[in-house]
Amino acid sequence: MRGYFGLGVERISKPMNVGNLFRSAHAFGASFVFTIDAAYTRVEGGRSDTSDSLGHLPFYSFPDLASTVLPEGCALVGIELTDDAVELPSFRHPSCAAYVLGPERASLSPELTARCDHVIKIPTKFCVNVGIAGAVVMYDRITTLGKFPPRPVRAGGPTEDLPDHHHGGPVLRTQMEKYRDTPPLGEVELGKVES
Repeated sequence: MRGYFGLGVERISKPMNVGNLFRSAHAFGASFVFTIDAAYTRVEGGRSDTSDSLGHLPFYSFPDLASTVLPEGCALVGIELTDDAVELPSFRHPSCAAYVLGPERASLSPELTARCDHVIKIPTKFCVNVGIAGAVVMYDRITTLGKFPPRPVRAGGPTEDLPDHHHGGPVLRTQMEKYRDTPPLGEVELGKVES
């Protein structure tokens, strides 16, 4: 799977939930995890993070939204159960994304929601636990962006293998050739470059 993703929480107050969420992020292949204005310590979160995710992933603890930074080109995706959010089954995940969930018994702050490039929701009747919500979104990401054989029409496992990947020609090199500031090879005799 190309690209990367990170997972974070805003204003969360239960470290065990964060530890569980970060453990799932580690299992699903996250590139980094983060908190924004959260009551979280590694010691408390480590009680539910049995994979020691923070020993394997970069962890960023932002004291507030103003100090929150993401890699250049990384889309911020809020996960929130609102009327205008895009339903997860209809959402195309960005190649490079940071997903953020809100606190228990509350929502993402309006300031963070405004900063999001996308806001998605899991089509449930009511909010689910933050750890469950994060796992559902990460599972959807790997099933839609990962390379898996297609699902069969009937119940059961795949009936066909994943097709072999075939590499194409040097498309970028061909497209970039027009921007070269030297003559292409083969058009100039050795030692006789015209100026």
